[in-house]
Amino acid sequence: MESDPQTRKYRTIFISDIHLGTRGCKADFLLDFLKYNESEYLYLVGDVVDGWRLKRSWYWPQTHNDVVQKILRRARKGAKVFYLPGNHDEGARDFLGVQFGGVTLVDEMIHTTADGRRFLVIHGDQFDTVVKYAKWLALIGDHAYVLLLWLNTGLNWVRRRLGLTYWSISAYLKHKAKSAVEFIGKYEAALAEEARRRQVDGVICGHIHHAEMRDMEGVLYCNDGDWVESCTALVEHDTGELEIIHWAQVSQSQTVRAAA
Repeated sequence: MESDPQTRKYRTIFISDIHLGTRGCKADFLLDFLKYNESEYLYLVGDVVDGWRLKRSWYWPQTHNDVVQKILRRARKGAKVFYLPGNHDEGARDFLGVQFGGVTLVDEMIHTTADGRRFLVIHGDQFDTVVKYAKWLALIGDHAYVLLLWLNTGLNWVRRRLGLTYWSISAYLKHKAKSAVEFIGKYEAALAEEARRRQVDGVICGHIHHAEMRDMEGVLYCNDGDWVESCTALVEHDTGELEIIHWAQVSQSQTVRAAA
């Protein structure tokens, strides 16, 4: 059977911060993305499953199970899949080096692009001082974040009824808050400095739910975003070129073209 003509094939796909097990997880968007985007390498850059949330209350709809099954199917079909646990799924760090269903658990990786550049791939919580030194404060922030995501779900239900595009209130407030902007800047600088220390060309991370790709004094900082707010992924083309895909926008434009 021929592949779907709309399917795009990349050398590598990087996704993180899916947060399966939470109501804020946009599993439908991710399933749609995985349906139309394939790759030779697939990196799961942490916080795939939200162990923090699941410890407090169990939430696991069929779509979340479908995401897991689709990733495992990728591995069975020959894709090289690497899972780099984050702080929300830190329990998986007890199994580093082990392979489950063709998915290899690693703490970090050095990924070499098709054009020969070397990138440190890491979730990034190791460079978040709140998570590292004051986990209790991170947990309080997590509660507030869940409330924002609940409000976001209701808001976007109304927006869909009005024919408007997806919009994230939490992402909007994060970018408007001065303290959040300062935190993001410090986080990016810390990751870029680590890449410099390792003498690699760049860093690919997640953790802060803020997709970004920019040069930082000779180091290329790449954050693949998340599947709670922005629904983004970082992809590597066969040439080695890196690009951030904003799937919520792509998906909606495809729907509009199909209806036309």
